[in-house]
Amino acid sequence: MITTQLLHPASIVVVGASNNVHKPGGAILRNLISGGYAGELRAVNPKEAEVQGVKAFADVRDIPDTDLAILAIPAAMCPDVVDVLAAEKQVRAFIILSAGFGEETHEGALLEDRILDTVNRYGASLIGPNCIGYMNAWHHSVFSQPIPQLHPQGVDLISSSGATAVFILESAVTKGLQFNSVWSVGNAKQIGVEDVLQYMDEHFDPDRDSHIKLLYIESISDPDRLLFHASSLIRKGCRIAAIKAGSSESGSRAASSHTGAIASSDSAVEALFRKAGIVRCYSREELTTVGCVFTLPELRGKNFAIITHAGGPGVMLTDALSKGGLNVPKLEGPLADELKAQLYPGAAVGNPIDILATGTPQHLKLCLDYCENKFDNIDAVMAIFGTPGLVTMFEMYDVLHEAMLTCRKPIFPILPSVNTAGAEVADFLKKGHVNFADEVTLGTALTRIMNAPRPAANEIELFGVDVPRIRRIIDSIGDDGYIAPHQVQALLRSAGIPLVDEFVSPKKEEVLAFARRTGFPVVAKVVGPVHKSDVGGVVLNIKSEQHLALEFDRMMQLPDVTSVMVQPMLKGTELFIGAKYEEKFGHVVLCGLGGIFVEVLKDVSSGLAPLSYEEAYSMIRSLRAYKIIKGTRGQKGVNEDKFAEIIVRLSTLLRFATEIKEMDINPLLATEKHVIAVDARIRIGKKKE
Repeated sequence: MITTQLLHPASIVVVGASNNVHKPGGAILRNLISGGYAGELRAVNPKEAEVQGVKAFADVRDIPDTDLAILAIPAAMCPDVVDVLAAEKQVRAFIILSAGFGEETHEGALLEDRILDTVNRYGASLIGPNCIGYMNAWHHSVFSQPIPQLHPQGVDLISSSGATAVFILESAVTKGLQFNSVWSVGNAKQIGVEDVLQYMDEHFDPDRDSHIKLLYIESISDPDRLLFHASSLIRKGCRIAAIKAGSSESGSRAASSHTGAIASSDSAVEALFRKAGIVRCYSREELTTVGCVFTLPELRGKNFAIITHAGGPGVMLTDALSKGGLNVPKLEGPLADELKAQLYPGAAVGNPIDILATGTPQHLKLCLDYCENKFDNIDAVMAIFGTPGLVTMFEMYDVLHEAMLTCRKPIFPILPSVNTAGAEVADFLKKGHVNFADEVTLGTALTRIMNAPRPAANEIELFGVDVPRIRRIIDSIGDDGYIAPHQVQALLRSAGIPLVDEFVSPKKEEVLAFARRTGFPVVAKVVGPVHKSDVGGVVLNIKSEQHLALEFDRMMQLPDVTSVMVQPMLKGTELFIGAKYEEKFGHVVLCGLGGIFVEVLKDVSSGLAPLSYEEAYSMIRSLRAYKIIKGTRGQKGVNEDKFAEIIVRLSTLLRFATEIKEMDINPLLATEKHVIAVDARIRIGKKKE
């Protein structure tokens, strides 16, 4: 519950206020005072009559009615203080800085529960406990530094960790990134990341509110709510980037299929962010760099011009952009020649445009004008300008400043000399700009942004999927575990997924008869063991009855084999689709190259079921191996439309068969005309896992 008293309190009391600014109760009072808080400010300290010039009360029972209370006292004292303030002093917002709650002990968790019961009973907000506080332009209720520039159109930062929020701010202020609010939710006993996003979504005012949200998340307690409100905000014009920490799975669960070996909670996070349209970041520097990019005009294309007076950074930036699928197109022809003639001899205009170390502000202005008005194949400009310490950069940065105010195309200022030209960079930032001090970090951030899809549509694709039949098959399966091949086939056919003809039998003559009907060569596989290849249970390209008979006899002697499956031998590129049920998230669908490459290369992309066609295409095209799928070096590609269709159909099947806990189709054999499922396995889990 987020109340007006939290966002815009008319009065604030700091319980545990101190004259020692190295203590939380002293630091937060200092920040409130220096931040120009205009409301009534009170302090509670039994040993002082005045704290930092603010009237102090000996006991919380002595204070007048107050909107917001900030507690910087031992955890054990907090529940009683909250009771008194909520019941007797009309406090309807609490920020509890104190640690020693549920993050440490069971007894601490019980203290948290008492506090939560009280604030909920009185309809109050609770930030924390175990946090650095909350800050907006109205009140700086945090005990930490730095305090960033606050502006209504600045960034909203929501962080699970107080210390990480501080380090994100440290990274941001050096770049000139401004903030609208900073939320440190700590233990998130009442208000977590999802709650803040929900409030921002439900109360969004496009004319007044920030359009940029940066998130640091340690735990996603309600993925559906995060997905709904993040995607809703993005559709309303906001841009969101996030770090999800704690994604690795040390001591991962034993997995019994390819999908299980690859899918993890991190796959679920990746799929959730993709579906919502959130730009995923992996470090504080990436997050704040993406935030800075969001403050510039939105990119309308992938073609960049680089203007610099230093060759090396231009080359590194070109490499970073190219690696991310972005373009630094060659500039040539009469216009390029015309520009080159106006620069110093030795300057290069092919892109990067290198005006040399002796290049003047007028040369920079000229290059910016050509990129903005004459080079039609340029969508954005990157300007890399530092100094070796021999000249000042004020005029050069003034040219950048004026261009950024007037140009339609985004201009990315890369000013690396934050020490040597510190005064010039600071002056540039004071004019409301951001700075990208490292060109490669910027290139990586742009790649993340440009490759993030738009929020997915909510509709479920049902055409050609027989939902009643899917439910009848699932309901008829009695035991948990991997289901029989005929049941796998029935489920996939019900979803409209094309399957290779196959026959399963423990009888040699029946297997041979099917092979004669379908024609040689054929493939033989054991039925029973999950990992067929590991036990020598797969034989390809069997060209005669005699060979098949010998392999049948050998296979039936292998451990746990109950039957032999035979299929016609097909050719094509091996693809893979799999799915894994993740608690709270639902089914994570994976796709990539098939065969052994699934586990060897781990080049897979993930999506959250149910999937739209747009999401399926985005998954396929984000693969590193997409060039193979598309066709490269004279080799024909595969039918991408059919591949996407099977991904969508599988995701719809999973939406109506939540009992499927793990499955993969590996391989799918794909040609330019067809994509056909050759081998599949499905694990059912009806009991709670």
